[in-house]
Amino acid sequence: MTQALDLDGQSLDIASVHRVATDPSVRVRLSEGARESCARSRLRVEAYLASGEPVYGVNTGFGDLARVCIPQKDLEQLQLNLILSHAVGAGEPLPEDVVRGVLLLRANTLARGASGVRPELIDSLLALLNAGVVPVIPAKGSLGASGDLAPLAHMSLVLVGQGEATYRGRRMPGAEALEAAGLEPVKLAAKEGLSLINGTPVMTSIACMALVEALALQKSAAIAATLSTEALHGSDTSFDAEIQQLRPHPGQAEIAAYVRALMRASEIRQSHIGCDKVQDSYSIRCIPQVHGAVLDAWEYARRVVAIEINSVTDNPILTSDKVVPGGNFHGEPVGFAMDLLAIAMSELGAISERRTFRLLTTSLSHLPPFLVRESGLNSGLMIAQYTAAALASENKVLCHPATVDSIPTSADQEDHVSMATTAARKAHQVIRHTATILAIEMLTACQGLEFQDGMKPGTGSLLAYRRLRERVPALEGDRDMRGDLAAAERLVLDGALGVEMDRCLGFDWQVLRL
Repeated sequence: MTQALDLDGQSLDIASVHRVATDPSVRVRLSEGARESCARSRLRVEAYLASGEPVYGVNTGFGDLARVCIPQKDLEQLQLNLILSHAVGAGEPLPEDVVRGVLLLRANTLARGASGVRPELIDSLLALLNAGVVPVIPAKGSLGASGDLAPLAHMSLVLVGQGEATYRGRRMPGAEALEAAGLEPVKLAAKEGLSLINGTPVMTSIACMALVEALALQKSAAIAATLSTEALHGSDTSFDAEIQQLRPHPGQAEIAAYVRALMRASEIRQSHIGCDKVQDSYSIRCIPQVHGAVLDAWEYARRVVAIEINSVTDNPILTSDKVVPGGNFHGEPVGFAMDLLAIAMSELGAISERRTFRLLTTSLSHLPPFLVRESGLNSGLMIAQYTAAALASENKVLCHPATVDSIPTSADQEDHVSMATTAARKAHQVIRHTATILAIEMLTACQGLEFQDGMKPGTGSLLAYRRLRERVPALEGDRDMRGDLAAAERLVLDGALGVEMDRCLGFDWQVLRL
């Protein structure tokens, strides 16, 4: 059955953005209320045009050319010229799911009725989305203020029958893609070109994709950490509920409770109660504190992006009684959120790599060298840890905050910019690296459980072990492990394991919600 989503500019959520971006079967349409609101605001723009009063972006030039008034007869050409002149992005194209998210988010912003565009323009954006015409948008070129100008210009080129798009898996000229999909090019009216490119949907779409993947990794990281704790005969005392209450950060308490649930009924844990080990290394003992801080950072980023997806980021904006030039296109809120998310997810990978190292080091783990029988003849998981270490180190480079940088443009009219789209792209890359690091820990920890003399781990740990073993057999000797790693990456990233684990344990997350 075809799913449908009505846009009103106010009620979209991150999960719906992700669903539309990744599932082409979802159909999106402008709600009737939003259509009426947009029609009313368009009448106001046309009244300004009739009055001859200069209004930025409606009948003037742009940026440092804002004082140049444009004759009525040239207004349509002005909007087209804006798109043509701004479509100068660089780099590889953004992924198709991100671009679908961009189309949805730009349409949602315009649907609020504060931009003064015709409802038909929003229909045209949604027609691209519903038909599966995906503009080719170069990933680089946005300063994050005035929004995502260059990338959005590439999106808009396809609307007017230019640029490039993919359609049914084939890249082609925009005009050809429109024709193949049975769509007509749009003729832009006054202000509409500016409204298409002035805003934050590129950074926000990437942020939505990043947040959904990071949510799955939060659960996978806690599961991997618990598997490692069991394989290393770590204590569960550091996850005690009362300890967390004495430092009541929400994420810390949540993670500790989850690990306790995962380790419930662990035979391994029971086997070493009363042993002479006083306390574990930080990478085990501080799982609630580190993973919990990551969770709290994720929640901050989620709140910011949830606000942004229903915000008007155009310029100028039609308020109740006037047209106001403003700065809602500035990406600083999203940029801060994505810089923080990158740092947090990098730390999730960094502590994971340390646990992998411990599991593979006999003097620290008391397990066979590199977790393989006949070590020497076999190298086991030795080099998998090298990969984790390389990615953890690369993440540290990527975590230099993008938002602390700015460079003036447009003859110093735009003298402070956010670099928020760079922050979002970097955060997404860090998340993908962290997925691989966690997959390596999952492989390593499960291999460590092969050497526990038949003792079973906790209820949740055992479920995770079995789900991995359905995809990856135990390592009896050296083999090509590319398929093993790819299967483990899918397990930690697709979110299904976390959902199943929650159901199995009856665990209800209080913080980790979209």
